[in-house]
Formats: sequence, structure tokens, C-alpha cells
Amino acid sequence: MKAKPVLYTPLFTDLYELTMAAVYFEREMFAPATFSFFVRRYPKNWRFFVAVGIEEILSFLEEFRFLEEDLAYLESLGLFKRDFLDYLAKLRFSGEVWALREGEIFFEGEPVLEVTAPIIEAQLIETFVINALNFGTLVATKAARCVLAARGKVVVDFAARRTHGIDASLKVAKASFLAGFLATSNTYAGKFFEIPVTGTMAHSFIESFPKEIDAFRAFAQTFPENTVLLLDTYDTLAAVKKAVLIAKELERQGVRLRGVRLDSGDLLSLSQQVRRILDEAGLSYVKIFVSGGLDEYRISELLAQGAPIDAFGVGTKVGVSADAPYLDAAYKLVAYNGRPVTKLSTGKKTLAGPKQVFRFGKDLFEKDLIGLREEEIEGASPLLQCHMKEGKRLLPPRSLQEIRKDIARGLASLPPWLREVYPAHQFYPVELTPALQRLQVQVEEEIRRKEGLFS
Repeated sequence: MKAKPVLYTPLFTDLYELTMAAVYFEREMFAPATFSFFVRRYPKNWRFFVAVGIEEILSFLEEFRFLEEDLAYLESLGLFKRDFLDYLAKLRFSGEVWALREGEIFFEGEPVLEVTAPIIEAQLIETFVINALNFGTLVATKAARCVLAARGKVVVDFAARRTHGIDASLKVAKASFLAGFLATSNTYAGKFFEIPVTGTMAHSFIESFPKEIDAFRAFAQTFPENTVLLLDTYDTLAAVKKAVLIAKELERQGVRLRGVRLDSGDLLSLSQQVRRILDEAGLSYVKIFVSGGLDEYRISELLAQGAPIDAFGVGTKVGVSADAPYLDAAYKLVAYNGRPVTKLSTGKKTLAGPKQVFRFGKDLFEKDLIGLREEEIEGASPLLQCHMKEGKRLLPPRSLQEIRKDIARGLASLPPWLREVYPAHQFYPVELTPALQRLQVQVEEEIRRKEGLFS
């Protein structure tokens, strides 16, 4: 990545993080706190997650500092005392971060990232942590489901025009590329993240010419080696016959028509008819590309019905994760000043204490255990790594290509039933170690005793 397309500022936080921090400061509460990020439950039909956003968080923490204009704004609110603002002026992140590697596959309830730092530092970054991990993981997982549904066919990102803002479009392009998309239509994302870009023509281009064939010929003359003709502006089957003429003209120049695109109508029937016409003309090398309201469900359905489609352009439904527009994710305090803590709210209990995730099975995942950070489990691999200590990175940033390869390996290691668009009701097994279970009982009993709570 050549530059950062997003603005990293500690002002990107909810106001109550700052008001809590002011109380901590006044009470001289500077002891270390551990917060844990996890996703409570799966959206419908999902059975895994792809962790994306960790690298963004590490970059944010490295640069964490309040600028003069930030402090001037906070002072203008009339809420904060001068000594607290002076404290913020010197504040830098000094803690440690344990997390999965970017791109790791994880499951419901598992800690993805745990931050241990003086409580003010760990509290102030909550909003950014949840935002970065929630959105990155959401889109990467949705995109990964599309890649699995495509069964090795090409998938590209078309989401930019309908994402929720420019920043979102960049993150969608990046996350979907990491998950296995081949390219993006978003040239801004291509520049910043060095992602391959793709695109040819729209319906407006064809409508601007006197005849459809004129538009096809003009584009082929300008981009003879990169021509994909859009067929459904007027009549798809009439257009493919014109595409055959263009392909023959290109052949005489020693180049080949790359493909044709369908963006509407009965994609199954049209793709079959278009394929037949192309093949009968000796153009079996011309690819069929489809777009228009696609997601993992539609891709899976088309291929199951035998649609001869070579590539899919996926936009809106991944860009906004239409069927699952958010994750039930949380960043919760699990220890303060050496004391494990938990939340007992109905349906929202948290696992006390710093933790580790242990995975059995390498080439094919078998089960995970959530345990105490200091535990060692024979035959299992610990997944959480220490990425940052005393505010400094311990591990160098990895390239998008490295992360992309890791995600591909992780998806291939999922049990086959977890890769299905409509998985069985069975869930991947995630259990607690006996030691972590005992800690939960101890912490809950202590809370009930201190608070006078009785079952």
C-alpha cells in the first residue's frame, strides 16, 4: 500500500469513551486493562468469519496522538478540564496487542484481538477497533462466501458506486481482494492498494453511438486486446451476433475478443444461448461475464443449473453485505489491574481474563479451544500472536498478496460442509478449556457475592 486513504485520528471515538477517560484520569486509574474483541453469533447461513482489520488497527495505534486542533475542539465542548487535555496531548499508545493474523479464519465467540494497556488508552481506541474489525471482517467473509460459491470461476468487485461512502468503497475493494476476488472496478482502490483493476463499457457508451455495432467497433479499435462487449442494451441475442462480427475482425488483426457481458434478464438462459452462438462461430475462447444483483446465493444457483459463465461481477450485495449488514461484535473489558472481570447481562456474557485460541487440525480444521493465555494444549496450534508490545510492532506488516494466500489456504482447510452457501445446521466445534471454565465460575461467584446477587 503506497499511502493511507483513511484519516487516522483518536477523535474517531464515541464521546463516552472520553468522558470515562476523564473520570479515570481524575481518579488516577492508570492500571492495565485487557479488552477483548469477538463476534457473538453468526448471521443467517454463515458458519465462519475471515479476520480483516487487524493491520489497520496496528497502524492506527502506531500513530495514535491528539493534534492541537483535536484538543482545541475538545476544549470548545466545555466538558473537559485543562489538566486532562494536557494529559491527552502527551498520550501515546503504550500497550500490547495479541491478535489473530490478518486473514485468519475464526468462529463465533472466539477472541480475535485482545488489547492490554493503561485503561484510558485501551478505552479510547474501542470505537476504532470495533469499526475496523467489524466492517473488514463483514465484507471479507461475504466476499469469501462468493468466492467459494463461484467454484474457481473469476469474481471481481463492482461495488464502489453503491457502498456507503468513499472510505467504505476502498475497504470493500481491499477486503474482497483479500478474500479472493481477482480485481476491482475502483481505480482509487487500485492506486492505493495496488489491486488489479478491470472494466470496459456501460450501456450509456453504446447508447451514445448511432448503432450498437458502431459502439462495439469503436471500443475494439481503441482497446483491441481488452474488449469485453456489453450485450444487453437493446437485444442480447442480436448483440451477440454483432459481437461475433467484431471477434472475427479482431482475429484478422491477430488479437482475440476477451469476452461478452450480460447484466440483466434471465442469466441462465441467456448465457446458454450466447455460449451456443459463440461456439458455433468458432469463438469458444470468448468468455461470458455476468453482473447485476449477484451474491453467493445467485452465483451458486446459476452454476448449479449449469450456466456456462466464466466470471462474475459482484457489487451492491457484497459492498453493503445486503443480507447481513452488521456483525454482532463487541470489544469488552475482561481484566483490570490484574483482576479478571466479566459481564453477566442476559445473552451478552463475556469470557473473563486474557485468552488464547487453540486449533486442532492443519490441512483440515477439526475443532478449536478457547483457553487462558498462559495455557499450552498438546496437539493444537495457538492462534493469537503478540503483534505489539509497549506500543511497538513486533511483526512487520504483510503484503496483501501474502494475506490473500493465507485466506485461500484457510478457506481450503474448512470442512467441506462449512464451505456451503446453505450449510447444515451443524456448527464448527468451539469449546472452553477446563481452566477457562473454572475461571468463569470463580469470577461470577465473586461478582454475585460482592453485589449481593443470589439465584
